[in-house]
Amino acid sequence: MTDLHPVRRALLSVSDKTGLIELGKALADRGVELLSTGGTAKALRDAGLEVKDVSEITGFPEMMNGRVKTLHPMVHGGLLALRDNDTHVAAMNEHGIDAIDLLVVNLYPFEATVAKGAGYDECIENIDIGGPAMIRAASKNHAFVNVVVDVEDYSSLLDQLDENYGKTAYGFRQWLAQKAYARTAAYDTAVSNWMADALQLEAPKRRAFAGELKQTLRYGENSHQTAAFYTDGTNRPGVATALQHQGKELSYNNINDTDAAFELVAEFDPVKSAACAIIKHANPCGVATGGTLLDAYKAAFDCDRTSAFGGIVALNQPLDAETAQEITGIFTEVVIAPGASDEAKAIFAAKKNLRLLTTEGLPDVTAGGKTVRQVAGGLLVQDKDNGFVGMDDLTVVTKKAPTDEQMRDLLFAWKVAKHVKSNAIVYVKDGATVGVGAGQMSRVDSALIAAKKAERMADVLGLPQPLTIGSAVASDAFFPFPDGLMEAAEAGATCVIQPGGSMRDDDVIAAADEAGLAMVFTSMRHFRH
Repeated sequence: MTDLHPVRRALLSVSDKTGLIELGKALADRGVELLSTGGTAKALRDAGLEVKDVSEITGFPEMMNGRVKTLHPMVHGGLLALRDNDTHVAAMNEHGIDAIDLLVVNLYPFEATVAKGAGYDECIENIDIGGPAMIRAASKNHAFVNVVVDVEDYSSLLDQLDENYGKTAYGFRQWLAQKAYARTAAYDTAVSNWMADALQLEAPKRRAFAGELKQTLRYGENSHQTAAFYTDGTNRPGVATALQHQGKELSYNNINDTDAAFELVAEFDPVKSAACAIIKHANPCGVATGGTLLDAYKAAFDCDRTSAFGGIVALNQPLDAETAQEITGIFTEVVIAPGASDEAKAIFAAKKNLRLLTTEGLPDVTAGGKTVRQVAGGLLVQDKDNGFVGMDDLTVVTKKAPTDEQMRDLLFAWKVAKHVKSNAIVYVKDGATVGVGAGQMSRVDSALIAAKKAERMADVLGLPQPLTIGSAVASDAFFPFPDGLMEAAEAGATCVIQPGGSMRDDDVIAAADEAGLAMVFTSMRHFRH
């Protein structure tokens, strides 16, 4: 086998016709014979190119509504034959099989068909069979055959042919083959996961995951770790689908934190109120609602001004000029919002290190999906935490019931606690967090840390007492003992929301009654490890 191999004959069969005519003309100009199928052949002929139908070389017409057209030895023999193997060459000569040196295929739009909500039968009809079979055959024989599955690689192919006088190098063909195998793997992944969902299989025997490279990253969580960002093909509004207007590339940590921020702020309906979430290291350091985005941002900022420095800001309404001007008062890494005014963009333009991301909307926090985490030797897969608790889901367990105002703050605190690393304690007053305790091994420590932060902010803001006085408090999981609850009461909390379910619930309820607290149970927890 030589490193360079000529391209004399190409088979083109594409669903996405982008760049097809230009590629066909470029190949024809280089003396390459074109084979094709169905709509691809028609498009090339309509452009004035000479094309031979695959049916001419197989001796069989396309049949069964196009299901059978390339599954034939005349095609697969041309792709799989080893040009330096005498037995293979003899078989080609005996059966009149000509070599195919280049395969250009992109597959039926199965993923797009699923994404638009098509029915089961339509999705089945958009599962490509011949395409993946040819791609795998050509990829296996990359010693001689080029296989192109991405439109963006057309120019690289032509450059390679020009550099090597109509030939391609082995390393280039290897590169194409790897991309091709990844494409068929991703395609099969999409099909298998869709079928698992359609059949309502909670734990299929094999579960595959796939992604498409969006960008390589300078490094991962730390500078000695390599990293890259892949998208999963869904259209969920968020960091993966956002438009970046300015600033340097997002880092690994930026992407992780921005995702956390936007998923949190989406908990709050933009029709009912403006909302802002400020995130640091994937934990909220301030969340608030308000009559305007500016009000919400100021209230969120006042929860923990120290941690907000260098943080991520997420908004649930399009960014306006007034809020943009306020945000520029401190260093902020990223701002993400469902849109931004031209005036806001102009204000941010002066801050070169500030990244502004806009989306087409907010993610649906009630939608299903999977989360995946790698552990040594395996993957942990679970449903996305889309659990929702409303007023009607709460059970008052104390002698004192929360007031309507307290209930609003309790539900606000509960939404935030869902997005705080466990053990989570969140104090809320008047629709804004006033203390957040995250990621501690003890729920008591989380309650203490959150209260201490509130005391510190009271000094910064010149308040006579911390805002935890008269606040609502949420715990992401039950209080196993009364001690954590009592720390919250000492910090000034007057009402509590927690899942309940502890063996010592009666003791905790009795302690709440003795302290004069109102407490409700959700019967749902929100662990976030």
